[in-house]
Amino acid sequence: MKYDFTIVGAGIVGLSTAYKLSLKYPESKILVLEKEGRVAAHQTGKNSGVIHSGIYYKPGSYKAKNCVDGRHQLVEFCNKHDVAIDVCGKVIVATADPEVPKLKEIYARGLENDIEGIELIDADRLKELEPHVKGVAAIHVPCSGIVDYAGVCRVLQKLLEKGNGEVRFNSKVTKIRHLGDEVIIEAGKEEISSSYLINCAGLYSDHVAKNAGVRSPVQIVPFKGEYYELKPEAEYLVNDLIYPLPNPEFPFLGVHFTRMALGGIECGPNAVFAFKREGYNKLSFDLRDTIETLNFPGFWKMAKEHWRMGLDEYRRSLSKKAFVKGLQKLIPEVRKEHLEVSPSGIRAMALQRNGEILDDFYFEVANRQIHVLNAPSPAATAGLAIGDEIARKVEENFKYKV
Repeated sequence: MKYDFTIVGAGIVGLSTAYKLSLKYPESKILVLEKEGRVAAHQTGKNSGVIHSGIYYKPGSYKAKNCVDGRHQLVEFCNKHDVAIDVCGKVIVATADPEVPKLKEIYARGLENDIEGIELIDADRLKELEPHVKGVAAIHVPCSGIVDYAGVCRVLQKLLEKGNGEVRFNSKVTKIRHLGDEVIIEAGKEEISSSYLINCAGLYSDHVAKNAGVRSPVQIVPFKGEYYELKPEAEYLVNDLIYPLPNPEFPFLGVHFTRMALGGIECGPNAVFAFKREGYNKLSFDLRDTIETLNFPGFWKMAKEHWRMGLDEYRRSLSKKAFVKGLQKLIPEVRKEHLEVSPSGIRAMALQRNGEILDDFYFEVANRQIHVLNAPSPAATAGLAIGDEIARKVEENFKYKV
């Protein structure tokens, strides 16, 4: 069988793309290839499950536009299909007076991005929302929330398979070539013929692009996010979502507290270089992955620029005491004995050769191919909107008609 669209990766971006293409082109044949045995096996299923509002992102960017649109679609989708979700709101906290000007900048950006319902609040109102948080001021973001992203992916899979789509597991893509007007994809032990290829492979998106002959200026560098979880007897310390002010120089939001959609309260993550792209344990190591990163000049340029922050993150990784100290800036009552280790996640961070971190969603269009080469947070929140974006790119670049 020849497919019209073959999507690599069954995370939320890949499945959302397949779903939106199936709605736009209901007569097409769509195949999703996934190297693991289930959907949402990596970034989608191992993040903290937050529905981001879009408050942080540069106005006009892919992130800003698609986060707001995707959030609205996500809430509607989950309510329609009975996926666990709670639009519970969050607070972004200034813990000392010198942080207040930065807090106001974020608030102003949120207004520019049309984030509904946001409000600057004082310490008294913060205490009403989160009684155990120490802060002098905060932004209340009522449209943020929590969701089961893996559950979203399972529903997307079912909708695809009821319609004109197929999800094929244990199908790692190893080679991509062109034959006339066809893209030939080698995956598992078979060759697949497709009119178009869409690469949503996350942590290995740059490898898939390279296999397809695309020379991209970016390379994926993996960063591990390590989490703790509050023990049940300490869950009273957190009502909903509690965030510190983010560091403007780095695309991570700092250690925070997250009530999860399926129960429990997560604390973290930190952000440390991962020596294996899909290595979630403390000592995970892959020689090939490590050499690939160390040979990339952009990594060393980034390390030179941000080494102090990197040391601080490793300190939290190696010392539970240091991790707790970071959490205590928001909730002084948190103690070491309140925490137990929770599973880690890996974030695919796209770096340029000059060491700059690519901070927005990034796509490359090639011959009959679209490659999603950077889809960092809030990609899960924005997944359905990214699917729309890719469907538009198919129409604009390929003039596709069934």
